[in-house]
Amino acid sequence: MINFLSILAVGFFLGMRHATDPDHVIAVTTIVSNQRKSMRAALIGAFWGIGHTLTIFVVGAGIILFNLVIPTRVGLSMELCVAVMLIILGLLNITGFLNAMPGASARPHDGEVTHSHAHSHGALVHSHPHTHPADEMPLRWLDRLFGRTGVYQYLRPLVVGIVHGLAGSAAVALLVLTTIRNVHWAIGYLLVFGVGTIAGMMLITMSMASAIKLVGGGREKLSHRLAFGSGLLSLAFGLVVAYQICFVHGLFGAHAQWTPR
Repeated sequence: MINFLSILAVGFFLGMRHATDPDHVIAVTTIVSNQRKSMRAALIGAFWGIGHTLTIFVVGAGIILFNLVIPTRVGLSMELCVAVMLIILGLLNITGFLNAMPGASARPHDGEVTHSHAHSHGALVHSHPHTHPADEMPLRWLDRLFGRTGVYQYLRPLVVGIVHGLAGSAAVALLVLTTIRNVHWAIGYLLVFGVGTIAGMMLITMSMASAIKLVGGGREKLSHRLAFGSGLLSLAFGLVVAYQICFVHGLFGAHAQWTPR
């Protein structure tokens, strides 16, 4: 019983530490950069943690129960998904900042078609110029369509958490296999690890929201700049990770190398 409780304690605190990984923090920063309510930020962190835990539990349980082995290129592809997601989140924040700049709505953006329709009122003829988006990013379109709905606000971090779980699931499961021989204890470890990750991410997002409220309270421009900065950081970090996976670790080369971490 003491050994089992020790395993649970280790799993919980390792889960909390896992929440502080740079890619995790950067991803949630892009989501809560405009959030000033601590409780809503905590819920965003909780949903991210739930999504992350779902992936880790499913993949980890498969490895533990069925001795599944993740090939090198599959593992690298899973981590590449995280890099792509960081790039997309960064681009969304950057474009959101640019669209919020004064005069942004008055000038056409890339991919938009501007034209006007003439109208006549008696002897007076005038036109109304406007733009139509030729091709929008799917996530951007979803943000505009569902961005104000409460469910979407939490569905987005849930999906981000699920994708993030792809990168860490193999490493966590392999750690369990090498240290815990009892299957039930190993499954319990995965669950408690997930609970620790959820708790850690809730603390992180609450702290971020409090800091944003303190620094940017009453100053909309500063809040937008914080969102822009988090977007740039996410974009840069995602590009670096993608480069390392594709070229340094050889995802698209003849000799791929992958060490779960």
